[in-house]
Amino acid sequence: MKIYRVNAFTEVPHGGNPAGVVLKAESLDENKMLEIAKEVGYSETAFVSDSNIADFNIRYFTPSDEVDLCGHATIATFTVLFNEQIVTPGTYTIETKAGILPVQVKEDGTILMTQLTPTHYETVDIKSIATSLGLKTDELVEPAQVFSTGLKDIMVHVKTKDSLQSIQPDFEMITQISKTYESTGYHVFTLESDYTARCRNFAPLYAIDEESATGTASGAVSGYILHHKLIDIKEGVNHLIYEQGLEMDKPSKIHGFITVNNQVVTEVVIGGKGKIQQS
Repeated sequence: MKIYRVNAFTEVPHGGNPAGVVLKAESLDENKMLEIAKEVGYSETAFVSDSNIADFNIRYFTPSDEVDLCGHATIATFTVLFNEQIVTPGTYTIETKAGILPVQVKEDGTILMTQLTPTHYETVDIKSIATSLGLKTDELVEPAQVFSTGLKDIMVHVKTKDSLQSIQPDFEMITQISKTYESTGYHVFTLESDYTARCRNFAPLYAIDEESATGTASGAVSGYILHHKLIDIKEGVNHLIYEQGLEMDKPSKIHGFITVNNQVVTEVVIGGKGKIQQS
């Protein structure tokens, strides 16, 4: 069995978010998948098998749990499938625990993943969020709120890049707050960026202290940004770009293509490229 190691959402070898990919995983049970994910040690490992209702079935495991969906591991998976000539440019469907989703493979190897349309949930006490990040309350912008395009995350808007960089996370407190709101973790962002936003992601509840590129949360934060009208919104396709991983020295660039009709988000597509690590 071959385990591929791929950096997703990057065009440079040292950047992006690493994910494991295992093809032909039909013979593996959940315990074996979890064992492999622990051995690989990345935030997620994707296990690809045949599907009766889609082109591929993909299951995603962190070192501690199975999750319904993982954006960067999906980018990694299709980078492998494209590199191994299992897929060619075109559109495919994947069966996941978050539903059946389309994935588009471009000629240049860019992978585009359609997510669920954004759903927003309750707001979270901003004082508790600030404390858990080692920040002052006035460094945050209300509301902190749970959003999802397949996985729930708590969106946390900070005012400046300096505040984003100075975060001192209390992982135990973040874990407890994430549990309370049934969220994967925090997606913290500032609009003080050369792109749409600069982001950091913390998910200690799933043994991920910090992640350098997060595809599902990029979809969710797109929903938050548009819902709260933090940027100029146009009818049709809005191209949003997120930088992440800079504080980890793993620069990542995540593209979002968000379709708006009558001020309502009708489609969320998140994408980027991947680099297979050399053995």
